[in-house]
Amino acid sequence: MNQILKLVLVSTCMLSIFSCSNPKTSSKDIIAESIEFASQQIGSEIEIMNAKGELLNPRTIEKDGSTRYNTPEMWTSGFFPGSLWYLYELTGDNKWKTEAEKLTETLDTIQYLTWHHDVGFMVNCSYGNGYRLTENDAYKKVIIQTAKSLSTRFRPNIGAIQSWNSNKGWQAERGWQCPVIIDNMMNLELLFEASKLSGDESFKNIAVKHAETTLENHFRPDHSCYHVIDYDTITGQVRSKQTAQGYSDESAWARGQAWAIYGYTLCFRETHDPKFLTKAENIAAYLFSHPRMPEDLVPYWDFDCKDIPNTYRDASAAAVIASALYEMSTFCPQKAESYKTLADKIINSLASDAYRAKLGENNNFLLMHSVGSIPHNSEIDVPLNYTDYYFLEALVRKRDLEQ
Repeated sequence: MNQILKLVLVSTCMLSIFSCSNPKTSSKDIIAESIEFASQQIGSEIEIMNAKGELLNPRTIEKDGSTRYNTPEMWTSGFFPGSLWYLYELTGDNKWKTEAEKLTETLDTIQYLTWHHDVGFMVNCSYGNGYRLTENDAYKKVIIQTAKSLSTRFRPNIGAIQSWNSNKGWQAERGWQCPVIIDNMMNLELLFEASKLSGDESFKNIAVKHAETTLENHFRPDHSCYHVIDYDTITGQVRSKQTAQGYSDESAWARGQAWAIYGYTLCFRETHDPKFLTKAENIAAYLFSHPRMPEDLVPYWDFDCKDIPNTYRDASAAAVIASALYEMSTFCPQKAESYKTLADKIINSLASDAYRAKLGENNNFLLMHSVGSIPHNSEIDVPLNYTDYYFLEALVRKRDLEQ
C-alpha cells in the first residue's frame, strides 16, 4: 500500500475512534448483549420450527411479510445452519449444537452439486463450521467431496472457477461464455480446508490460481472491483467486465467490495502470500477513504448509485467487511488497532436500533436493512440470513480478540 493510502486509512480510523456510536456501551457489553439477543431471537424461530414439526431454513422476508425458506440447493442454504454453529460457539450451549446438526445434515446432497459455484457458501458455512467445532468425520467427508464437485468448474485455460452456467436464464441473455463473479472468492475457503483435510494439493492449487486470476482481472486502479468478468472459453481472454447486481458495470457494488476484502484476507491466511494481504489492505483503504462511505460505516448498496443519500443501505456488506477487518487486524501489527476500531464501529452500528430488530420482530431475523439485488428487484431492504451469519461470525472474532 502506498504512503498516501496508509495516511488516509490511519486518519479515517482515528476519526472513527472519536465518532464511535454507542460510546456508553463497552465492547464486552455489546458482545454479551448481542449474544443474548441472538439466542432469544433465533430461539424463537427454532420454537416455530419445532411446533410445526419441520426442519425449516429461513432466508429472508417475502414482500407479503411471510418468511421465505431455503431449499437445499439455494446458494443461501448454509447460512442459517452456520448461524446455529456460531451460537453454539458463542454460548457453549449444547442445544445449539443439536439444532445445528439437524439443519446441517439436511444439506447432505449438496456435496455432489456441480451446476454452480456457491457450494462453498452452502457447505463451508454449515459442515465446515460443524467440523471445526466437533471434528465429526462424516462432516470431513462431505467437505472433501464438495471440493471435488467444485473443482469440476475450474477452467484451466482461464485459470478460474466458472461461477454461473451461461446456457439458460438471465445469464444466457447477457451473452456470457464463462462468467466469474467476485463472490466466488468466498468459495475458496472450502478448497483450502479440503486440501488440508485430504492432503490433496490440487484443491489448494485451484484456489490459489483462481485468486491470482481474479487479482489480475477483477480490479480497477483504485482497487474497487468489478462484479462479473466474462472470459472466452477458447482463448481464456477477458471478453467483458460487467455487473449483475450493482448499479452499473463501472460502479462499486458494496457487497462485491465486501466479498473481495474478505476473500483476499482468507487467501493470505491460507497461503501467507503477501500479495493477497496487500490487496485486502488496498481494498480497505479504498472503502474507508471513500467520500460516500456513511459515517456509521454501513455502506449504501452501491458506492456509485446516483440516488445517494436517498437510497438503501446494505447491512450484509457491512457485516462481511467487519468480519474481514477483525481477521485482518491479526495479520497487520502496525495497523491492528486501526482495523479493529473500524470493525468495532461497524458492529456498534449493526447492534444499534438503526439496524438490529426488536426482539420478536423482523420474523426473528437479527438484522434489518440488507439488499439482495436491486437490478433484479429482489430482496430489497429486508433481513437476509447471510447478514446474520457474518454478524455472528464477527462477534466470534471480536470476542476472541478481546479475551
